[in-house]
Amino acid sequence: MVIKARACSALNDNGTPCGQAPLVGAAYCFWHSPEHAEEAAAARRLGGLRRRKERAVAGAYDFEGIETVGQVRRLIEVAVLDTLALENSVARSRTLAYLAQVSVNLLEKGELEERLRALEEMVRATPGRRRSA
Repeated sequence: MVIKARACSALNDNGTPCGQAPLVGAAYCFWHSPEHAEEAAAARRLGGLRRRKERAVAGAYDFEGIETVGQVRRLIEVAVLDTLALENSVARSRTLAYLAQVSVNLLEKGELEERLRALEEMVRATPGRRRSA
């Protein structure tokens, strides 16, 4: 027995079926429901504002993500600078100590990554080296 999932009856702007699950007892999903048009429009507007804010903040802090050691290092750097700008307190000192600890761990991982990369390059550059399977 195959159970077919219900899908929204609306079409997207490009003419393809919506694919979202419809609201309970309705033919349309939240985004296409005429009864929820105002709410959906407000949600879209807020989503757009959030994306613009994210881009502005990322630009202000020169933040590109947290996928590399360098990117994580930049995030910690921003956090340290913001924390240093705060009024001196026990919480500020604890935060700085924690960020220093995280930074030391990150530096160690970065150093190990560089050493591993250098070793891999040496192995690849070694002539006549047979690889064992």
